[in-house]
Amino acid sequence: MVQCEMCGAETPNPKTIKVEGAELQVCANCADFGTEVRTKSASSSTSKYSTSSSSSSGSSASSKSSGGTRKRRRRDMFDEMDELAPDYDQRIRQARESAGLSQEELAKELNEKASLIRKLEHGDVLPSDDVQKKLERRLSISLTGEGGEEEDAEWESSGGGTGLTLGDMVKRKD
Repeated sequence: MVQCEMCGAETPNPKTIKVEGAELQVCANCADFGTEVRTKSASSSTSKYSTSSSSSSGSSASSKSSGGTRKRRRRDMFDEMDELAPDYDQRIRQARESAGLSQEELAKELNEKASLIRKLEHGDVLPSDDVQKKLERRLSISLTGEGGEEEDAEWESSGGGTGLTLGDMVKRKD
């Protein structure tokens, strides 16, 4: 018997579903909360939790059935989202300074609060979609993409190939 990763109920036949980018083993009752994922075998060598919707191993395994024919998997809304660049705060500050604007002037032009611009430039908050579009349009910059190798290196496991654990990602405050 396997325990459902959503409700905790014991289930003899768990189903693998994808919920917001993470693959979970769930009971039949909880299967409606995500998109069912078909895998070749129950014991996969890849991690069952995905941090990136563009990982090639997860999408290729879920798009093929055991017969070798391709089966289209249902699209997840997170597949279509652009990721915010890790240095978005620096991009905003540099573009604003090169345009010769103060934080207050930029905020006034965007019809936003100056405190929001300050927090964005310090990296304290993430821009909403509307604010991101306004900034990109006004400052002629892109706040998405180009994290590439840096981001991938951050998500490597130190557990000897057994996949990521919570301990790999937690940063302790001592």
